[in-house]
Amino acid sequence: MTLVELGEILRDRRKAAGRTIASVAMDAGLSVPYIANLENGRGNPTMAALDRLATALGARLEVRIADEPPVPVPSVGAELLAASDRAASDRAASDRAASEPPASERAAEIVAALAGNRSRAATRHQLIATLDALAILLGRPPTPADLSRLLDLLQLADR
Repeated sequence: MTLVELGEILRDRRKAAGRTIASVAMDAGLSVPYIANLENGRGNPTMAALDRLATALGARLEVRIADEPPVPVPSVGAELLAASDRAASDRAASDRAASEPPASERAAEIVAALAGNRSRAATRHQLIATLDALAILLGRPPTPADLSRLLDLLQLADR
């Protein structure tokens, strides 16, 4: 995990809990600038500081040391979302009007709505895992239409 990813997770958890940096800083015994820097991907946090932050945010810190990096498994879900992001960029570049937002924007909106007390990054990861599981169930990679249907289902289920 990079410092930028760590910062996003910390910020998402704090915002999902409806907390300010100052309130988290007070509970964790850390300074406001220290936490602000971490949320912006800067700094060199100690394990003790990360543990106190996790506790202040109602989470727990987990650390893992592995002998070998895990072998990356191709993710059809990640590729489908990435392709959706690229299509949205291409569509924006060509300045075509659309009657509804592209799947990547819908996915981002739905992920934000579903996140609750989790980070958006963790919720997006779960969406990717769901698409990967769908590929196994279908016996083929999900299509953009499948992504759109899944987003519809998630949007309806969240109401």
